[in-house]
Amino acid sequence: MSLLLMATLPAGSSAPPKAQSPIVVGLPAGFDAKAPIAPYDGPHPSRLQRPAETFRFPIRLGEVGPSEALFAGPRQYPFVCDTEASGLGQPLVDNQARVGTPVVSKAATVFANPAPIGYSQDCLARTRAWYYYKPRDKEKFERWSEAVRDVDSVSINGTPVPFIVRVEMGTINRFIYVIAALKGPHETLAAPTAGHWNGRLIYQFSGGVGIGHRQGRVKPSRVLEGRSEQLAQGYAVVASTGTTTSTHYNIWLAEDTAVRVKRQFVALYGEPEYTIGVGGSGGAIQQYLLAQNRPGLIDAAIAQYSYPDMVTQTIWAFDCELLEYYFDRTDRRNRLWHHAEHRQWVEGLNARNDYQGEGKARAIATTTRLALLAGERRVADPEGQTECVVGWRGLTPLVLNPRFASIEDRLARRVFRRVQWSYFEDLKDFYGTDAQGYARIPWDNVGVQYGLRALQRGQIDAEQFLRLNARVGSWKPVAEMERERFWLLRGADSDLDDFSPWSAHNMNRGKTRDAPSPRFEGDRLAMAAAYRSGQVFLGRLDIPVIDVRHYLEPVLDMHHASASFSVRARLLAAQGDAGNQAIWVSDRKHDPTPEAFAAIERWLAARRARPEQSWSALRPAAASDRCIDARGRTMFSGDRVWDGEWNGRPAGPCMRAYPIYDNPRIVAGDTIRGDHFKCALQTVGEALDGGLYEPVDMRPYRARLEQIFPQGVCDYRQADQGRPADLPGADGTG
Repeated sequence: MSLLLMATLPAGSSAPPKAQSPIVVGLPAGFDAKAPIAPYDGPHPSRLQRPAETFRFPIRLGEVGPSEALFAGPRQYPFVCDTEASGLGQPLVDNQARVGTPVVSKAATVFANPAPIGYSQDCLARTRAWYYYKPRDKEKFERWSEAVRDVDSVSINGTPVPFIVRVEMGTINRFIYVIAALKGPHETLAAPTAGHWNGRLIYQFSGGVGIGHRQGRVKPSRVLEGRSEQLAQGYAVVASTGTTTSTHYNIWLAEDTAVRVKRQFVALYGEPEYTIGVGGSGGAIQQYLLAQNRPGLIDAAIAQYSYPDMVTQTIWAFDCELLEYYFDRTDRRNRLWHHAEHRQWVEGLNARNDYQGEGKARAIATTTRLALLAGERRVADPEGQTECVVGWRGLTPLVLNPRFASIEDRLARRVFRRVQWSYFEDLKDFYGTDAQGYARIPWDNVGVQYGLRALQRGQIDAEQFLRLNARVGSWKPVAEMERERFWLLRGADSDLDDFSPWSAHNMNRGKTRDAPSPRFEGDRLAMAAAYRSGQVFLGRLDIPVIDVRHYLEPVLDMHHASASFSVRARLLAAQGDAGNQAIWVSDRKHDPTPEAFAAIERWLAARRARPEQSWSALRPAAASDRCIDARGRTMFSGDRVWDGEWNGRPAGPCMRAYPIYDNPRIVAGDTIRGDHFKCALQTVGEALDGGLYEPVDMRPYRARLEQIFPQGVCDYRQADQGRPADLPGADGTG
């Protein structure tokens, strides 16, 4: 597996918990999942003064790091412990009130059901350190001891030294951190030295989709193997489960944790010359948001498989299952939708009639079809598959449904039932709560004309367009949502009779067939809070970024290339220039990460030599936009190689080699920026008079359009109506 692909996988999160994993058995006194919270209405984090550090670093071996975040708010409960799975042993006992996870004595672990000696609600662990080494002619690192004789060597300043790495682990802000650096001369585990460190630090961010309430797992060997080439060059590497998005998406907590992990490193080794961020998917999101919200935390970014942020993905991702249900069930007799590539006309995301699938994606597609056939459901049996299914199935309930969590088996039933889950619930300190005590939801599809471009291009006719928009519906208010019915997902019910891969029972499709299905009105206070709290990437950045990814469109992977251009479009809108971002797309058989590090080094060196010049002016040729083939050769490079429909220019050579796709909202008329939570509305009459549907004449259908869209239809020429006016670029111009 390539380093680039490894970087996208959340640390230790891919495998389900082992049967013997400890569970949370109790909650703190006074726990109230429905406690009222006002939406965040303060300054953007880029304008906030952070408090002074209160903890004294370094954390020495055997000591315990800080458990209370410095500025990111109170501790969250319940909190699932993963110290044991990460090699730190059981968490420390911190109460006898049956709150958190039971802790047993070492002697008692031989018994099947040992009595606990106490409980851990905060999952803390004492700091430990080990030496790891890379054996000659092997890829995997192993634990080092004095008896080892097959240690590989690396060259530091022309001198060969053993490839032995000191690895330190402990807890900071309750998350598990890792620090890795070459073993220095004359050092001990308790007193490391920086003699073989090149003075540069890598912060490894990791991805995944998490909704909080867990500590997260990390394996030191995985960190070492992922950054082996850079460690051999003398870089130091730090990471944390608190900067892993399979754990959570709280960008304040990620920042708070990253700052403290760096402080621990600095206290041990000294101030780095600069810090380079690296990481894929959610790891890339963190780099964009942290560079925006906390300038100086990282000095450069290698954003792999990027998206601009998490929350604006939901704008279009929540459309996927609504559309798939429409194609599979509501309009199943229309043979047009029996071909996956026709669904792409409306969904925008890639689709393939010849898709065979691989791994988990194939399992989802195959078992869904078998289960539906076994249940004798009346559904379309499509030829091929779409990215909506292969890449995104199961993520809407994880992010939206407060009664679903993939870590359900890590909690006692009575604990699970008292908690409200979902991405929005995890961040309700920002989004706030509604009158029923649930997190406010910014998602909105009022006025969205699904398939508008397909109508304009003649791919669907007026009747198909009208039926689609009348019947597609929306999601129920979260207070009305029920448990999931997709047995491939942990935490979901498994009754085959109620099987629903689309979460259809949580959709709002209306009560009668005569009236159009209702749309979902997003909460404008939640939209404003998303912007104000720094959850949205606004497009302002003062570091160099190489945005790098494999071209995964042929396998319908969720990490589609168009997301890199969403970032670029926001940079252009906010800054008027995107010269501090390079976009690299490579064939899957080549990992361009090492070249990205080398290019970033040259870019940083140019800035040190000429600090008065812009990142754009200083960008070296090695950091230009490019596309790369399977043998690692640059196919094309330069300023115009990624031109295309997204920026209104003829397609450049890289765009022709690796074409990008759209999403449901782009097909509905939005731009590639993808930052319209709430579109401005125009009346149907205004849309008709303005020629919105041309070359199709929709005037004969005016009454039906007005019935389907009583509030009007989206006018994407105007800025997001949910964006606060006092933020930079509120008018959509930057």
